[in-house]
Amino acid sequence: METTNQEAAVDPSATATSRPDARQPIRRVIRRDTLLLAGLTLLSLLPFSGKPFHVDDVLFVAAARQIVKHPLDPYGFQIVWYSFAMPMAEVTKNPPLASYYGALISLVAGWSERAWHLGFLLPALALILGTYRLAGHFTQKPLIAATCALLSPVFMVSATGVMCDVTMLALWIWAAIFWIEGLDPAKPAYLMTSAVLMAAAALTKYFGAALVGLLLSYSLMRMRRLGSWAWYLLLPVAALAGYQFWTQALYGRGLLSDAAVYAHFKPAAQQLPLLQESLIGLSFAGGCVIPALFLSPLLWRRTQIVIAIAVSGFAAFAAANGWVHLSTHVNHWGWVGLELAFFVAGGISLLALVVVDVWTHRDADSSFLALWVLGTFVFAVHVNWTVNGRSILPLIPAVGILVARRLDARPKLASLAKQAAPLCAAGVLALWIACADAGWADSARQAANLIHQKTQGESGAVWFAGHWGFQHYMQAQGARPVDISNFSSSFRAGDFVVLPKNNTNLFEIAPQFVASRELIELPMPRRAATMCPELGAGFYSSVWGPLPFALGPVTPERYTLLRLARVAPAK
Repeated sequence: METTNQEAAVDPSATATSRPDARQPIRRVIRRDTLLLAGLTLLSLLPFSGKPFHVDDVLFVAAARQIVKHPLDPYGFQIVWYSFAMPMAEVTKNPPLASYYGALISLVAGWSERAWHLGFLLPALALILGTYRLAGHFTQKPLIAATCALLSPVFMVSATGVMCDVTMLALWIWAAIFWIEGLDPAKPAYLMTSAVLMAAAALTKYFGAALVGLLLSYSLMRMRRLGSWAWYLLLPVAALAGYQFWTQALYGRGLLSDAAVYAHFKPAAQQLPLLQESLIGLSFAGGCVIPALFLSPLLWRRTQIVIAIAVSGFAAFAAANGWVHLSTHVNHWGWVGLELAFFVAGGISLLALVVVDVWTHRDADSSFLALWVLGTFVFAVHVNWTVNGRSILPLIPAVGILVARRLDARPKLASLAKQAAPLCAAGVLALWIACADAGWADSARQAANLIHQKTQGESGAVWFAGHWGFQHYMQAQGARPVDISNFSSSFRAGDFVVLPKNNTNLFEIAPQFVASRELIELPMPRRAATMCPELGAGFYSSVWGPLPFALGPVTPERYTLLRLARVAPAK
């Protein structure tokens, strides 16, 4: 299941003197591996094609609806997202290309969740198959690299949503492929294709712009001088500059610079010292890319593993005893501390792969992978406004390649039988976490339907706090989001207000303004969570907790249904 010269297979010019029949076995292996990876990807993701819209999916769907009506004005509408109405151009911090893709899907197949999820299977497939092809330039085990990417929890969770992250990374991967294959000898068509894909990646998610600098550094290290290839890198730069001026003209603010400022914004309550940020970052990296941890007995000597366990165990012990502050929400630090130690050990292993690979190879390839991983890690942990799985996602192709390169160097431990068990375990865990996230998404849709049943036929209007998928389904039932800027003038006695607990941008209503109160609880039976403060899980924001996901009994999703006695000011 491994190739020994995949680069030659994907670049015919590299084997121009080889006999055609000599290349046939390699091509058969590539076809077999490609079919295997495509089948595993579809088998893993198709069961989630009915998953409700979730978290920030709602913003991309809303922008797609606007694009269908006004194709050249993607963010020209108002939305209540931070508890009061704002222009969408001020709310969103992502460029619109993923929403344009979603609009295209909707024009062809409709606006249902299933239509969108099936449409977004294409970027997911492109990411995994692209990882396989890119890995063939760096390792003899491209199948291992692509499998590690596929079986990472961060991929499974992200690929079951319709946000921009997987699409951006798919474009990133194929831009890197065309650049590497078109660099030496120079192939202008490949370099131009890469430049277009780089621009598309940056206009799908701004982090995609980092690929320009990454490929510039790689090319300088590989070619040892500037060449005509450098001109192609100006295309994505020009595309971003054009987008900045275009949005400045449309909305009075350049959305590229606006997002750059927002990425650095951290409220005082969320600012942590470097040590705490680093521990959370190691936890997210280790948990999100769990195959690297499960394969660690094949990657490291026993003494190295013991050292990593000791360091991560001490870090978790310090957090559990309050010596290092990571979260105020966790109820039971014993179990959370054990998970934290496990994930931090994975993060240490991941960064150690970078160091060892650079030390061993000391070439353009190892530097390229190191800059990819370390640059993403530093941005996700120390630059972005919060640590989250979506920011860690760009690591997974490079980490998969580093794992495969490490196994190349340890052939005695690289048998398929020894690799299969940890990869299967990682896959089971990744699917479990994806199921838990889908269950949480479904609870918001269930809650909206249940609240609609309880209030149907009543004279009072229905309002709600909170956002994400809950907002989408509440509005689909005719409920309205609370705009606290005109709270008093909007409400009447007898109106209903729904307050979710596990959500964002919430507020409270004083008891004297409440005529009746009902608590609605929806159990979470999967014993795993991506967002649960009590368990320390904060996949979408480390504000919720220091773990990307957690196992254990999950608290029910709670919604409070209030009926107002008279108009109440929000607190």
